[in-house]
Amino acid sequence: MESVSAKKIETEVKGGLQMGVSMKFTDLDQYLFGQGTNYEVYKKLGAHPTTYRRKKGVYFAVWAPNAQSVSVIGEFNDWEEEANPMEKVGPIGVYEVFVPGAKIGQLYKFFIVGAHGEKLYKADPYANEAELRPGTASRITDITDYKWKDATWIKNREKFDEQVEPMAIYEVHPGSWKKHPQSEENEKGFYNYREFAHALAAYVKEMGYTHVELMGIAEHPFDGSWGYQVTGYYAPTSRYGTPEDFAYLVNKLHRNKIGVILDWVPAHFPKDAHGLADFDGEALFEYPDPRMGEHPEWGTKVFNYAKSEVKGFLITNALYWIKEFHVDGLRVDAVASMLYLDYGRKDGEWVQNRYGGNTNLDAIEFFKHFNSVIRGTYPGIMTIAEESTAWPNVTGKIGSDSLGFTFKWNMGWMHDFLEYMKLDPYFRKYNHTKMNFAMVYAYSENYMLVLSHDEVVHLKCSMIEKMPGSYEDKFKNLMAGYAFMTGHPGKKLLFMGQDFGQHREWSEKRELDWFLLDKEPNRHLQTFVKELLHLYKNNKCLYEYDCYPEGFEWINADDGDRSIFSFVRHSESGKSNMLFIINFTPVERPDYRVGTTCRRKHTLVLSSDDKKFGGTGKRRPKEYKPAKKECDGRKYSFRYKLPAYGVAVFKF
Repeated sequence: MESVSAKKIETEVKGGLQMGVSMKFTDLDQYLFGQGTNYEVYKKLGAHPTTYRRKKGVYFAVWAPNAQSVSVIGEFNDWEEEANPMEKVGPIGVYEVFVPGAKIGQLYKFFIVGAHGEKLYKADPYANEAELRPGTASRITDITDYKWKDATWIKNREKFDEQVEPMAIYEVHPGSWKKHPQSEENEKGFYNYREFAHALAAYVKEMGYTHVELMGIAEHPFDGSWGYQVTGYYAPTSRYGTPEDFAYLVNKLHRNKIGVILDWVPAHFPKDAHGLADFDGEALFEYPDPRMGEHPEWGTKVFNYAKSEVKGFLITNALYWIKEFHVDGLRVDAVASMLYLDYGRKDGEWVQNRYGGNTNLDAIEFFKHFNSVIRGTYPGIMTIAEESTAWPNVTGKIGSDSLGFTFKWNMGWMHDFLEYMKLDPYFRKYNHTKMNFAMVYAYSENYMLVLSHDEVVHLKCSMIEKMPGSYEDKFKNLMAGYAFMTGHPGKKLLFMGQDFGQHREWSEKRELDWFLLDKEPNRHLQTFVKELLHLYKNNKCLYEYDCYPEGFEWINADDGDRSIFSFVRHSESGKSNMLFIINFTPVERPDYRVGTTCRRKHTLVLSSDDKKFGGTGKRRPKEYKPAKKECDGRKYSFRYKLPAYGVAVFKF
């Protein structure tokens, strides 16, 4: 099949690409790409259906500066290596060609003769669709045809102030949330993005979550990586359908007033032969020195954050998901591994920075640049750092000393919380500070409280199985823990299955054990979590002051002997505040007295002893009038019969 040279394209093309740009990688494109600021370069690089001389075909372009030669091979030329050679345009190292007759849906790769004469068959780094694994080719597609119907959501998003709005996130792995029976046509039983959209939107809306966080959307070759070993950064995985199907999913969630956050992986990429590693025979996307360019623990490559083109590749990719697929936020994976040069490395396996330290100065500047572009360009878009160390100023205003993220995962809180919850209740009194310590640093960053997928795999046990005691006690423990999490400052995230007490550890190979909802304890837990989520979402005091000390007040943080916590969440108006009382032992406290901040009537709005949550259902007053009697260092107090593992929430 005859191809058209770059020179002819430049002089003779009429019109432009369907994505709204003219064919030809221009001098301006090259300059901006070299600066790392060509933020729409994905509209040039990759494969783009277009028309030239009244002939329909596809314009291909790829960056391979160290290659001896590049051609495009695919179903349109029977994978012949010499059929469609590409021409190098300019000094930046971009190759391009127009192939008449190439069509949407056809598979292709770039055939690269590398710097040392090696033959490389590479998937397109900018492809918008990929072949279903185990195939490794890219697929020609057009992502511009989808008709979005979420304009109202997008408009409202611009006014979204994440610090003062509720955020309860449902983390979900699309391939294992629900499955169809396996068949020849669908060997893994995957839901298509579209049917997943309807089922997920209905569940999330009913439960009361505000956002979903989707794992494993960018194309990846190995199911067991859960999407954290990416080979196709610009391609929604073909496991669940086409890019248009994925757009349908986001659109559906938005029309149900549910935000969409993607897991995003700029920290590392796999060594698969068709991927980014040694792309043109040299270290192109990764650091050339393996002491910087490889993660020994993970067996992966590390992006070269010092190279402008690579920084541009990643930042443009983030913008791509926001602009082309309307996502509302990115959870950035493994931030700590990017910040520290010695992360996961032994002595002699890493290189100091120019000041003799262990921090990656390139990565620091990358994050500042990344957040300034993303958050500066798109108000309401969130960037969330999975950062597990005490690195200062992860979150904060753009242009300050901070890295500029919107939120940081509170890994310290998560660790302490889980360690406490796993304890036999008798020993909790000796570990009381594990639950209140997070408030010491709660306002040092904008935090998100997370109980993620990482905590229910690799022999760590499911959330319900971490709990001590009898079968019944496990559920009561978890209810108490979730209530504490709901009342604690910080946005919330639960991984799928945790809200109904999934017993088995999560595996990407099977769907959640939804049949457990036939059992009363699991239904009771799900109902309780649903109640907590709606309570959280519908009461400003539980979220609008998350980032301000005025929003939280301990009533008694030190009742270790009884393992009871009591605290107040304050609203900005001073009205409709909430008092939480949580008993973390199986000991009933019929004579319990709690201090409070005023004499106003306290209305019981949530009791774990209700029958719908598996409690006794004993009748108890709905309203409590504090008396002028000192308790917990407060002038006013009232009595409440606190059940074993009891949770009580009052509004006043």
